[in-house]
Amino acid sequence: MFWMDEHKENICSENGRLKMSDIRRHDKDKSCIRIYADEDPVPNTSSPPSNGDYSHPVYKEIALANGQINRMSKEELRKKLSDLKLDTRGVKDVMKKRLKSHYKKQKLQQSAAEGGPTDTYYDYICVVDFEATCEKDNPPGFKHEIIEFPMVLVNTETLEIVDSFQEYVKPELNPQLSEFCINLTGITQKMVDEADPFPVVLEKAVAWLQERELGTKYKYAILTDGAWDMSKFLNIQCSISRIRYPQFAKKWINIRKSYGNFYKVPRPQTKLSTMLDKLGLKYEGRPHSGLDDSRNIARIALRMLQDGCQLRVNERIHAGQLHSVPSSAPVEGAPPPHNPRSRE
Repeated sequence: MFWMDEHKENICSENGRLKMSDIRRHDKDKSCIRIYADEDPVPNTSSPPSNGDYSHPVYKEIALANGQINRMSKEELRKKLSDLKLDTRGVKDVMKKRLKSHYKKQKLQQSAAEGGPTDTYYDYICVVDFEATCEKDNPPGFKHEIIEFPMVLVNTETLEIVDSFQEYVKPELNPQLSEFCINLTGITQKMVDEADPFPVVLEKAVAWLQERELGTKYKYAILTDGAWDMSKFLNIQCSISRIRYPQFAKKWINIRKSYGNFYKVPRPQTKLSTMLDKLGLKYEGRPHSGLDDSRNIARIALRMLQDGCQLRVNERIHAGQLHSVPSSAPVEGAPPPHNPRSRE
């Protein structure tokens, strides 16, 4: 995703200015700044039992195991993970989460076989990371148009990346890409000149999701690296293209917020490169390529799932405004994808 210029705090929507009063935090990356919505004040790092009852003896066993794991040294954690043939990479807190997750899943699987509680997840997570038009110094009122629409599909049961989608998009307001944008994203003028306009690309994306029976046969959620992909870029693009904001993209998982809550780290440690590093992973591909960014975000999501994080929806857009979804809200999947109607 393009990293927003610090002067772009006010965002245009179909009704005029998009109020971003709850966007307060800044995360600097070189000369650019991205702004975040406040996180849920009481983070929930694990899913509730399906029957809503924590009195089952299995939870006492899990709690006792967690206490033992908390007292282990880094070397003891690494040895135990190695003995269990689990990944030994990452900092101490990450290894703790991984070992706790392994034991929890083991006990809950045994519990489920005996008719007891178990965890539930989305069947699939769809990672989206748009690239958009940009200039080195974005002028006041500059509207960023989506020029790359990638999606990477994660199977939460097999813990694998199982499919991907990518289309470049022809911009309408500023069809000529800046040199800065080309260098940043690797997207050439020829790529966007030969691409379809956004409404056509969105139809292709919807068809791709429908073919995989997401929202009908399978429960799924959209996942992004921060709040901007949906609350800003898609919102502005739909206004430019004169189409309504798609229902299936109105709620999503902000992985930065989930990562910070789950691993108990401050917001500055939730940049893509930092998250990868703390998990013992290296970036694969070209930075600021939408598809490559999406794949690397998916790798983080997979590692978090392996470490026991549920990755539930935590943000949404309503009436053009960004809101947090509290951890107490029911875990809901995205609705079946449909092409949005044109704006009248």
